[in-house]
Amino acid sequence: MQYERCTLEETLMFRSTVLAIALAAGLILPVRAADIVVKIAPPHALVERRGTPPGRDYVWIDGYHRWDGNAYVWVSGRWEQPPHPHARWVAHKWAKREGGWVLVEGHWR
Repeated sequence: MQYERCTLEETLMFRSTVLAIALAAGLILPVRAADIVVKIAPPHALVERRGTPPGRDYVWIDGYHRWDGNAYVWVSGRWEQPPHPHARWVAHKWAKREGGWVLVEGHWR
């Protein structure tokens, strides 16, 4: 078996590509850990009219207050299809943590 020798330019390009991928992976992974702690308690949820579901398999996702950096903003509820049969929606909620409130995102289970 015979191997071809890489030029210096090819070697440098390969190394810079590998380094760029490693740096990108390092920047993406820690993003999840950043909880925003809000010192003001969230307001009570609004009561919304659901309307008619767009189809038989749709589930109502309740609205919730999100923090925009200055104040709470209401995000309206919506009808959504579950990603798979028997999926159950776990609603957004504000949890008391670290001397304030942290939003725990809603998700399918």
